[in-house]
Amino acid sequence: MSDEDIDAFAQQLRGSVLAPEDEGFEDATRLWNGLVEKSPALVVQPTGTADVVAAVDFARERNLLVSVRGGGHNIAGTAIADGGLTIDMSRLRGVVVDPEARTATAQPGCLLGDIDRETQLHGLATPLGFVSETGIAGLTLGGGFGYLTRRFGWTVDNLDSVEIVTAEGAVLRASRDRHPDLFWAVRGAGANLGVVTSFTYRLHEVGPTVYGGLIAWPFDRADEVTAAYQRLTAEAPRELTVFLLLRRAPAAPFVPPEWHGKHICAMAVCYSGDPADADEALAPIRALGEPIIDLLKAQPYTQIQSYLDATQPKGNHYYWKTEFASELSDDLISTMERLTLDCPIPGAQVVMAHIGGALNDRDADDGVVGNRDATFVIGAAGMWEPDEVEGAAFRQWVRDAWTEFRTYSTGGNYINFQTMDEDEARVQATYGANFDRLREVKARYDPENVFRSNRNVRPSIPGEDAAGDAAGRSEHA
Repeated sequence: MSDEDIDAFAQQLRGSVLAPEDEGFEDATRLWNGLVEKSPALVVQPTGTADVVAAVDFARERNLLVSVRGGGHNIAGTAIADGGLTIDMSRLRGVVVDPEARTATAQPGCLLGDIDRETQLHGLATPLGFVSETGIAGLTLGGGFGYLTRRFGWTVDNLDSVEIVTAEGAVLRASRDRHPDLFWAVRGAGANLGVVTSFTYRLHEVGPTVYGGLIAWPFDRADEVTAAYQRLTAEAPRELTVFLLLRRAPAAPFVPPEWHGKHICAMAVCYSGDPADADEALAPIRALGEPIIDLLKAQPYTQIQSYLDATQPKGNHYYWKTEFASELSDDLISTMERLTLDCPIPGAQVVMAHIGGALNDRDADDGVVGNRDATFVIGAAGMWEPDEVEGAAFRQWVRDAWTEFRTYSTGGNYINFQTMDEDEARVQATYGANFDRLREVKARYDPENVFRSNRNVRPSIPGEDAAGDAAGRSEHA
């Protein structure tokens, strides 16, 4: 790219073009996961869809890697195209709620907290994540799950339509009725198909007050707590979601000082049903008695959606490995308890997130997201300071733990939790029986693989085995 090319490109835009020496470039390229060290050659900050079209055309014509930054919260750092062009959506954060139609239309720079704040004015919500600073675009395009998933399914099960800029620079509206093949693929693999410039979600009556928070017990009660969790998740109404977190207690204000750094069993709880039924729904948790931390109470849904924010500060190094599981067997529970005690990472946690319910009611090919047999997300989530000298050893511990988790896996996994070092076979496992069809859709809308700075799915090639070289290439220009 010459300076003349960049100047001519900038004149086509209403938004900004930033080079590494420009003010604002660092903020536009700084990611949540400090473990990812990448830098684009250019950043475009659109003010609307026309700017996005111009950016896609510019990148395609010069064979530049192109990436899209929404919230920059993806653990693999897919928001940044190293040496390429990054489309930074941070200026596009509008949300329009139609309370009568029960829909919300949001721009791709929105964070979860933006949508929750606007929809909760009307006592409405859609299933998003559980950290309010996560970008809606990446979360949704990878499938999406959160505290409301047990009631309403994957985030993409609640997606009505998108506006998307394709690799050719076309602006399409995709839904179940318009470009249904594209909409099918967007719901779980959207980063591979184009740049989404608006999302329209279906909303449901939730809040504005729900019951939940965090509660924890000493780890020497782990067998008792995990047994209760097994019974609870087998019987809980869909309005109740409980994540089990096995970890060392953080040095947080709500943790008694004498418990800082000690192993605990914690539950992150959200009950979004009738407040009159909250006591009955949470009775199995209360029956455990004598917690060392008890923050369970009636509180705004927006607070439930943000109380884990402080546990994931921007700039730390994050490394996760997760799987989907269909059940919590005794062997799996024992493995997770043992791994918790063996873990050398002070800020790590072993996670069991209960997501089973509405997502299991749909057909396996209802959206490429699939994984309709998933009931839990299980895995190890590592976190440490950027100057940690044991970082390489910590990553190896997470990989070793993951080897044990895979024994209990459905075979599927969540694309948004994949790290940068996972190969194409891992991507294929995400989509399972839907993978071949996905590659065919990719070939129709992005045959040259313009959108490859992601957890990439290569387009199918005539005469090639549909699965391709699944263990090999992750990029194909």
